Amino acid sequence: MKDLILIINPGSTSTKVAIYSMKEEKCMVENEINHGKKELSQFPKLMDQRSFRKKHILNFVKNNNIELNDFSCVIGRGGLLHPIEGGIYEVNDKLLEDLTEEKYGSHASNLGAILAYEIASPLGKRSFIAEPVTVDEFEPLAYVTGFKGLVRKCRAHVLNMRQVARRLSDKLGLDLSKSRFIGVHLGGGITIAAMKDGKFIDVNNALLGEGPFSPERTGTLPVEDVINMSYSGKYTKNELKKLLTKKGGLYSYLGTTNFLEILKRIEDGDEEAKFYVEAFAYRIAKTIGEMATVLYGKIDGIFVTGGIARSAYLMDLIKERVNFIGKIFIFPGQFEMFALGRNAHFAMAGKKKVKYYE
Repeated sequence: MKDLILIINPGSTSTKVAIYSMKEEKCMVENEINHGKKELSQFPKLMDQRSFRKKHILNFVKNNNIELNDFSCVIGRGGLLHPIEGGIYEVNDKLLEDLTEEKYGSHASNLGAILAYEIASPLGKRSFIAEPVTVDEFEPLAYVTGFKGLVRKCRAHVLNMRQVARRLSDKLGLDLSKSRFIGVHLGGGITIAAMKDGKFIDVNNALLGEGPFSPERTGTLPVEDVINMSYSGKYTKNELKKLLTKKGGLYSYLGTTNFLEILKRIEDGDEEAKFYVEAFAYRIAKTIGEMATVLYGKIDGIFVTGGIARSAYLMDLIKERVNFIGKIFIFPGQFEMFALGRNAHFAMAGKKKVKYYE
């Protein structure tokens, strides 16, 4: 059973785990291990969660009657690294150092490579990451902010969106390397990207960047107001970051990040919830229009993916505003686990070049 690959995808309140079969070219079993806020509150820092999450992962493997030596390799979701090109990377000391020290930011995905290495290394197995959120494929003009010394960053849901772009290319009979898509990922964070020839040539930056607000993040804010908040004396730097990334967006207006709960409130006649979901759709559509200009309006389609893409109500609100730009394709949910397994499979089979993080 050496054709198996262990996949680890840590989120803020969960750890997704899967077992991928190279022989069958699919995930045989997947599970999302949910961690309560009370459970995680015992760990002052993100890196303190390593042993806790590792124990859950190993229990998952054991419960599926698989020995660790049956895995050919382990792959984790890539975290916040310095800007790098897309692809698959073998975990090395430099990569581990940058993630452990949270050199480029703190995010649960930082644990992906660390846990993969900690499980694989004692077994003499290889560990990888693929398509981390800091993949940088911008065209030169996209970096310019409007103030010298400040540069726009490419932070995006690259892993899921690249996989969806492949699926849409196949559906349309296109070569991904010659395609032109506007890609939209709707989840706790939101990415809207101009994708040319399979590359992310411009994105809104889903983490404290620009674009629409999300269930918990603010998106673009008026600069003067942010300056005033920063100097109000109410917040430390870290408190303000947490406020804008965890308690912004729909949460700040409606007191919840649960989109299903918000939709239920709308069904029950809650006009306030209806208004802010319409504003949510407005901002998403507005950024889709922005990305259309990056591609000179020449696109093969718009795809929408992520958990919130399951909402027909929201999709209809967005379609009303952007149908004129191009045909819309909905891929609800996420395809990250398969994408990770596929990347590791191709790396082990020598079908894909393994890159080195420096």
